[in-house]
Amino acid sequence: MDKARETAIKVLQEVHEKGAYANVALAQALRRTELTDQDRRFVTELVYGTVKAGETLDWILRRYINRPLSKVPPMIREILRLGLYQIFYLDKVPSSAACNTAVDLAKRYGHKGTAGFVNAVLRTAVREPEKAAFPHGKGHATEELALKSQHPLWLVKRWVKEFGFEDTVRLCQFDNESARLCLRANTLRCNREELLEELKACGAEAEASVWTEEGVVVNAHGALDELTPLKEGRAQVQDESSMLVAHVVAPQPGEFVLDCCSAPGGKTTHMAALMENKGRIVAGDIYEHKLARIEENAQRLGISIIETIMLDARDAGGRFKGQADRVLVDAPCSGLGVLRRKPDARWHKEQKEIDALPELQLEILKSAAEAVKPGGVLVYSTCTIERSENQAVVEAFLRGNPAFQLEKTGCFLPCRGEHRQEDMVQLYPQHDGTDGFFIARMRRV
Repeated sequence: MDKARETAIKVLQEVHEKGAYANVALAQALRRTELTDQDRRFVTELVYGTVKAGETLDWILRRYINRPLSKVPPMIREILRLGLYQIFYLDKVPSSAACNTAVDLAKRYGHKGTAGFVNAVLRTAVREPEKAAFPHGKGHATEELALKSQHPLWLVKRWVKEFGFEDTVRLCQFDNESARLCLRANTLRCNREELLEELKACGAEAEASVWTEEGVVVNAHGALDELTPLKEGRAQVQDESSMLVAHVVAPQPGEFVLDCCSAPGGKTTHMAALMENKGRIVAGDIYEHKLARIEENAQRLGISIIETIMLDARDAGGRFKGQADRVLVDAPCSGLGVLRRKPDARWHKEQKEIDALPELQLEILKSAAEAVKPGGVLVYSTCTIERSENQAVVEAFLRGNPAFQLEKTGCFLPCRGEHRQEDMVQLYPQHDGTDGFFIARMRRV
């Protein structure tokens, strides 16, 4: 039995049938399964590729079966998806290998009849690939883009309306690129140059980020669990655009900072480092297990000024009224700026969910604002590219809260700040080469 492919279908079943996150389920499977480095890479490609293809892969599958997908046993459905992904998207995998291993898996997880069904479907796909040709030509451009780029049609339509067709093409292409590992040097223990030397000694290939003075982009590395700087708390995994937020907050040693929606703690621990581990940071979240993760990160990084509390951010103002020097609202959002890092996320989004978020975001921002001292700073950030969740929320807040003034947020960006003079900063993946991120800085007068 092919252990790599068997591991992959088990992860796919966790994702599709049990609602597991692909990255979490994959990491757990790789930890408990003995595989060579080559097989680990292959399993990762199979899982992330199949999950990312999502509805596109099911669209292809429907071209070759004459029954509803819901009528196909779950494990056989995953075997078919995995087989078709290899046939249509992995040039280095011989079609014969994709078919034969799929049949072997179907025998183990089904019976003789299901094995024959799998064999017939995949052999037909190899023999008649034209059946899965995407619609094209006049009137089909958006549908073709959605299928080719493996994005939900409703989302592609939304982006075409907002950004135009060509910009949407570039955005979808970015989402499908492999996300490079980004690390932030823990300046309480080392600087970026020292981190780069450590990574080199670990066999990793890394370079300095152009966005922040602590940032490092890792182009090649082994298992994360084996990276010494991470294990020993001299670095934290965090994307470049996410690192900008703490610089915009610009907390000073000795201040009281409230981080309303803090999990998983990347920005929280970054602010603590900028404060030289002096002062007080209250980190709130509504999930106890996420607070535990913040505490673990703080301990690993040698940070002692972070206090975690169970907090619904809509109650922040009532609990800390007028107390905080600086307040960060990294609001719950649609996450449409970070889809390349979460291959399964694009298929879990719904238009009605996105349309409902601004009301919650504004409610949180209003409450958080009450916690800001006179003269204090309020920062609102998201990891989405939706104007309705970003600029529109801040504009609505400012209209109803004249005690706050918008500052020129772009001026607070490190390294590239001189090039960005926006009142509110919006990073777009297709333009800036980073995760999509929004940041607005306001001051209470």
